[in-house]
Amino acid sequence: MKFSIRILVLSLIIFSGFKTYAFQNDTSAYQTQRQKINMLLAERSARFGQYDLSLSARSGIFGLQTKNDLKNSNEILRNIILNDNNIFRELKVLMNYKDQEVSQVQSNEANSRKRIDAYMQTIKKLQDENETLRHSVDETDKKTGTFTLINIILGALFLAALIYIFTLHKKINTINNLKT
Repeated sequence: MKFSIRILVLSLIIFSGFKTYAFQNDTSAYQTQRQKINMLLAERSARFGQYDLSLSARSGIFGLQTKNDLKNSNEILRNIILNDNNIFRELKVLMNYKDQEVSQVQSNEANSRKRIDAYMQTIKKLQDENETLRHSVDETDKKTGTFTLINIILGALFLAALIYIFTLHKKINTINNLKT
């Protein structure tokens, strides 16, 4: 019962540590990368607004678009495409951060599992040693109890023998005194 409670408490501590670690591992580089991508997306939206305006610009005769109007629209569209390429490049960097974070969490989890297994093995080993020591103490207590009982019996026999010898010696002295 105590063993399972220890494992439960240890597991809760470790897994709450994983959650805390994963939350805190959202590094400043990752945040900076996200902000950079958000800025590029905002810039893309603004350029699309410019592109819509340039498509409606008609500075030619009779309200037609001129070659410069089309050139301006194409240049804005080219800038949008270049911006999209930058967004894709920065997204790749951001995904690399996430992949690195995931692999780091997995590595930490594997290390923690190894430590938990080692702790469990150590606890089991200590419990086995404790049981062996208890058994040894019980055996020693039984032997000590038996040894004490034998000593008491031998002491009582020795005392009885001394009393018997003393009384026998007294009787012999009394008999010798009567004979003389």
